Order: sequence, then C-alpha cells, then structure tokens
Amino acid sequence: MITLARNVLPLSLFQAIEATWLAELIQQSHWIFPVVMSLHLVAFAALGGAILVVDLRLLGLVFRPQPVQSLARSVRWLLHGSVAAMFVTGLLLFVSEAIKCYYNDPFWIKMYCLAGGLIVTYTVRRKIVAMDPARVGVWGKLVGLTNIALWSGVAWGGRWIGFWG
Repeated sequence: MITLARNVLPLSLFQAIEATWLAELIQQSHWIFPVVMSLHLVAFAALGGAILVVDLRLLGLVFRPQPVQSLARSVRWLLHGSVAAMFVTGLLLFVSEAIKCYYNDPFWIKMYCLAGGLIVTYTVRRKIVAMDPARVGVWGKLVGLTNIALWSGVAWGGRWIGFWG
C-alpha cells in the first residue's frame, strides 16, 4: 500500500519540488522550519478540538444535551480555519524536505489518513450531522469512531516523520 504512491508519483517530481527557491529558503534558515512546524502543530491541535468535539458527541460521550447539528455549526469556523492553516504550513514543511518525504513511510500513512479524514469529515460526517437525530443511530457512532481513527493516523504519521529512516 505504501509503495503504491512511490510507484505512481515519480521521484523526479519530489526532487524538483525540493529544488525550488522556497525550499532552499526554508532549508537555509535557522528559524523558518521550526516556526512553521509550531504553527502546523497549533493548527492541528485546533483541528483536533473541532473534530473531537463533534465525533465524541456522535459517540454520545460528551455534550449529550446539545444537538449535534448546533455543536458542529459552532465549531465549523475552527474546522475550516485549522484545515486551511494546516494545508499552508504542511505544504511549506513538505517543500523543504520533499525527497525525505518520498522515502518516508509515516509520511505516506499520514497522507492516506489525511485524505480519508478530509473525505469523512466533509462528506460522510456532514451528512450524518445533518440527519434527523432519531435516524442517526449506530451510523453516527461508526462515523465518529472512523473519523477519530483517521485523524489519529494523521497525528501518528506526522509525529513519526522525523524519526523514520
């Protein structure tokens, strides 16, 4: 599974990305990478809060008196903002070490989980949240658990990128 991306995406693409002026700027600076990484982690923490509060509500573990629709609506701005911030900061981190990422299994695990997490969050979970609460039942729990697992995979993969290989 992990080698599939390496077989589809050519190494030359990753080499070209890492040879850009932006990658060189980040690599040569002593402070850009750590600042961008810190912002990336803050954005992920915010995203985690926005994701967990709704998914844990779908599981029936928190905020039971509050309707899931209003809870999801109240954290929507945090969800969208943190996804945007993670995209920008993640792209900057990737650009600076694209070749390392190409050979890094946790990076690919993170990317697969990220794709799955975004799909579940913005399609499947959105439909579940919009449903009549009486009809959600076990599907809400399944979606909440799946989403938590996918975003945990993103966190695990991201954490291990720096320690692999």
